[in-house]
Amino acid sequence: MSNLLNVTSAPHVREKTDTQRIMLYVIIALLPTTAFGVYNFGLRALALILITVATCVASEWCYEKLLHKKSTIKDLSAVVTGLLLALNFPHTLPFWQAVLGGVFAIIVVKMLFGGLGQNFMNPALGARCFLLISFASTMNSFTYDGVTGATPLTLLKQGEPVNTLSMLIGRTGGTIGETSTICILIGAVILIMLNVIDLRIPGTYILTFAVFTLLFGGHGLDLNYLTAELCGGGLMLGAFFMATDYVTSPITPNGKIIYGIILGVLTGIFRFFGPAAEGVSYAIIFSNILVPLIEKWTVPRAFGVVKQKKEKKEGK
Repeated sequence: MSNLLNVTSAPHVREKTDTQRIMLYVIIALLPTTAFGVYNFGLRALALILITVATCVASEWCYEKLLHKKSTIKDLSAVVTGLLLALNFPHTLPFWQAVLGGVFAIIVVKMLFGGLGQNFMNPALGARCFLLISFASTMNSFTYDGVTGATPLTLLKQGEPVNTLSMLIGRTGGTIGETSTICILIGAVILIMLNVIDLRIPGTYILTFAVFTLLFGGHGLDLNYLTAELCGGGLMLGAFFMATDYVTSPITPNGKIIYGIILGVLTGIFRFFGPAAEGVSYAIIFSNILVPLIEKWTVPRAFGVVKQKKEKKEGK
């Protein structure tokens, strides 16, 4: 027999990429955003990031140790959860609230539902929304250059002008990881080049929200306003790094497009018709819940099913 043949049992498809490698790629892609967040907000932002990541890893290790389960911290998913969660914090958030958020993300949202692959919503966003509801004052307190003030999206909602260039660069107030659109897009390009994500979800999400903004934003074809809405409120971070989460997003091609459309519409509804200026986190969580239904609608038919039904009808 030829040495070119490798006789094995099914399945025959082999893929070198594993969970750990994918999570490592995500961490690498988040480095530009993380580095700029530390540069923009100082060492306290770095401390907040390290504490949140350490809490998530420790929570997963302790949970599995207490329940005598195999440790999964080496797959780096807890690190990614902690990093994404920290990037969604204002740098002034009390450390104990960051610890509470990390524990909630891992224990409540992830591990109690069976661990990685079983959680029904993004753990980082689930924890962020929990903290937003529980500690609204500290989660919505933003300081930049020593001055406490409103975020660009809040100013937009109040009808005040914003500096779009500052939003692109990141020299504005906001959460640690949402301010620099350029850094987020650099990370997104890395994910796309490494084949970690494709453009179906983020592309459809951003395009749908842009159309929704033009139709219902109240500013018509004002491109400056549109750019500000796209760059603000963590939309880019959410679109490329959280809406594309393998576990909580659809796997079918058509399902990804429907999912992206729902994300864009919900974000627009929350921003323009709700009391808050930002709606990305809630939009992604609500869409996560709809994923099983979306996949049920978009699952490809098995080969021959349609033909078989026609033959039955002809037989009758």
